[in-house]
Amino acid sequence: MALTLGTTFSHILIFIGSLLIFLVTPSSCFKPKTLFSVSSNFTTDSGYSSTMATWYGPPEGDGSEGGACGYQNDVGLPPFNSMISAANPSIYQSGKGCGSCYQVKCTENPACSGNPITIVITDECPGCDHYFDLSGKAFGSMAISGQADNLRNAGKIQVEYQRVTCNYPGVPIAFHVDFGSNQDYFATVIEYENGDGDLKTVEIKEENSETWEAMQQSWGAVWKFNKGAQLNEPFSIRLTTIESGKMFVANNVIPVGWKPGQTYRAIGNIN
Repeated sequence: MALTLGTTFSHILIFIGSLLIFLVTPSSCFKPKTLFSVSSNFTTDSGYSSTMATWYGPPEGDGSEGGACGYQNDVGLPPFNSMISAANPSIYQSGKGCGSCYQVKCTENPACSGNPITIVITDECPGCDHYFDLSGKAFGSMAISGQADNLRNAGKIQVEYQRVTCNYPGVPIAFHVDFGSNQDYFATVIEYENGDGDLKTVEIKEENSETWEAMQQSWGAVWKFNKGAQLNEPFSIRLTTIESGKMFVANNVIPVGWKPGQTYRAIGNIN
C-alpha cells in the first residue's frame, strides 16, 4: 500500500513539473492576436492619406464646365480658377461633398514637385475606384515647372491628400438663383463657403416671418424650397456646415424683384 501511494505521488509530481515547463516555455505555435484595420487609402504620419488620381478635360482646362455640383462655368473663374476635381461617390456623397477642399500632392513620379495644391470638389466621377479625377490644370500644377505635360502623360498617378478648410479671402458667399425658380418655387446654387465648404442644412425665411423653413437639397450644391404659394420677398438664408456645425445667416440676401439666373451675394462669409 505504501509503495503504491509513493508511486502515485511521484507520478503526480512528474505531471505537475511537465505542466509548468509547458506553461513557461515559449512556443512557436502560440502567437497573440493583434487587432487592426487596414485601408487601401492609408494615412501617413504627416496627416496625409494615399490614393490614385487621374485627370479629365482640356490639358490646361477646368475639367468639364458645370459638373454634378451645378457651379456651371464658375469652375473656370476666380476664386476656383480651374483648381477643381471630380470625386468618387464616397467623397461626393450625393452632392454633400460639393465645395469641400483638399490638399493633394504627388511624389512618386519624376515630374512631381512634391508641393501640395488645393482643389475644390465641383463634380462627381461615378465610375472612379480612386478618390480624385482632377482638372487638367490642377493635375499639371502638381508638377515641377516645365514638366506639367510629362505628368499629365502619366495619366494615373499615386497622390497624397488631406481635407483642409476652404479659404476665399474677400469673397462673400454667393447664391446663384436657378433658372427654374418662380414666385412659388425657389432654388439656388450656393458657393464659396469658407471653412468646411460643404453644407448640412439650408433654411429660408420670408419677409415678415419669424419661421425658418428647411430647404431640400435638389442635386449637387443646388437647394430648393417649394412653398406651393407665392413667396414673400426679400428672403434670408441660413446655412449650417457639416463638419464644424458653424452657422451663417445671409440677411435679406435675395432682394425684392429677384430674377432667375441672377447671382446675389451675402455680406461676409463663414468665419
